[in-house]
Amino acid sequence: MKKKLALGLALVLACGTLAGCGGSSEEGKDSAESGATTAKVIDVDLTDEEYAFGVDKDQPELLEQANAFIAKVLEDGTFDEICDKYFGDGEPEAVQSAELDTSKDQLVVATNAAFEPFEYTQGDNYYGIDMELAALFAEELGQELVIQNMDFDAVCLSVGQHKCDIAMAGLTINDEREELVTFTDSYYQASQRLIVPSTDTSFDDCADADAVAAKLAELDSSDSVGVQQGTTGQFYVEGDADWGFEGLPAKCVPYKNGSLAVQDMLQGKIQYVIIDAAPAAAITEAINEVQ
Repeated sequence: MKKKLALGLALVLACGTLAGCGGSSEEGKDSAESGATTAKVIDVDLTDEEYAFGVDKDQPELLEQANAFIAKVLEDGTFDEICDKYFGDGEPEAVQSAELDTSKDQLVVATNAAFEPFEYTQGDNYYGIDMELAALFAEELGQELVIQNMDFDAVCLSVGQHKCDIAMAGLTINDEREELVTFTDSYYQASQRLIVPSTDTSFDDCADADAVAAKLAELDSSDSVGVQQGTTGQFYVEGDADWGFEGLPAKCVPYKNGSLAVQDMLQGKIQYVIIDAAPAAAITEAINEVQ
């Protein structure tokens, strides 16, 4: 089921890019032809990851309930329906958070609502794949949903300190985070993608991740690559033995969110951005519309 879904999402994302390593959306192409520099996503997966929820280690019953919930929504098509709202023709649904009240039976979810399409805000409402899953999970548990929005690198820590029950924030499973939370079964296949200015042709001849990595290895300390702070992209650029990443010779510049990184890239402040594939597609599409 997961492999089928991952393939479907990959095809949806690929439809927004031209064939080849340096492909860009038609919209980005039109903007480039009009003289504006836009952002394009290199259509190559740099990593192979799985997303899961991170549960408070002292709540084994919640872990069992979360795993049962994941199995259910993957099996009955609910997850596909939610994804269609963000990758297809469906309409995203607003999710509201209750106020934290320890006297009530609440599910307290830690997230970083700057990771579209998995979690983001519009006004006082939350949107995104994880947020809709959070609302359904709380409903199934018969609990009131409370969403705590924080910096990404504080998400697992808040659960580890028992301030939140569960982390739902596009979390890639890895040993370092597992010191703070217990991961559920995975629910989504993910990867890192490279974002470059539409005028950059350095990666046009690349055929796979090794070719892209070889080009990135030609950067030096005077070059800068933007990432969302605390995400896999940061570990990929800086290098991390636990993640199996050698790192790049370029300077890593962390941002609160990927949109700020792409904006700085288009202003020439950094060379490239590395971020998860789905947010990369959403961010470039939104920014290119106003370029």
